[in-house]
Amino acid sequence: MSTVSSAYEQNGRVSQKRRTRDALVAAARELVAQGRAPTVEEAAETAAISRTTAYRYFPNQRALLAAAHPETATESYLPDDAPNDVAVRLDLVVEAFTRLVVETEGQQRTMLRLSLEASDAERAQLPLRQGRAIKWIEEALSPLQPTMSPSEVHRLAVAIRSATGIEAFVWLIDVAGLSRDEATSLMRWSAQAMLDAARVKL
Repeated sequence: MSTVSSAYEQNGRVSQKRRTRDALVAAARELVAQGRAPTVEEAAETAAISRTTAYRYFPNQRALLAAAHPETATESYLPDDAPNDVAVRLDLVVEAFTRLVVETEGQQRTMLRLSLEASDAERAQLPLRQGRAIKWIEEALSPLQPTMSPSEVHRLAVAIRSATGIEAFVWLIDVAGLSRDEATSLMRWSAQAMLDAARVKL
């Protein structure tokens, strides 16, 4: 569920406003799943909400798409009973992350395109540039911290993220010509290979 965020949403009929916001986000996700990059007006029309009302929640297209991004509300990809084995933990996270990329490919590609077209200020606000996946990977790698410094763990997480997200997926599909199953398998393999290389140096 989308969270209440703006000053407008925090005053008055909060529950109703949350439902309105959720309806706009759901409409945006539906349209993106069709391969479109919906405007606020298009999301409002799909959700049967007036344009004026929609703009009170989302002042522009980028704000709408950022709220609709599937990674926004995810805090962790590890189960409550996560194992201590770092390789198993990493594969759990990368498998879940790559599955998300496949299941929301249209939306992920839209966000990637927007991030490439955005100004520096706009790019900093987009979900693809907020480091959520790096934090998930760092959590998976946390058992390494007794033998690796936080900066070393972060460096490894960044390297793994570079080989496992939508950017790598698009290259593997569109340029290397792999199937989606082959691409996700290779991304999981790459993550383990980087982990193995880092542990060899310990």
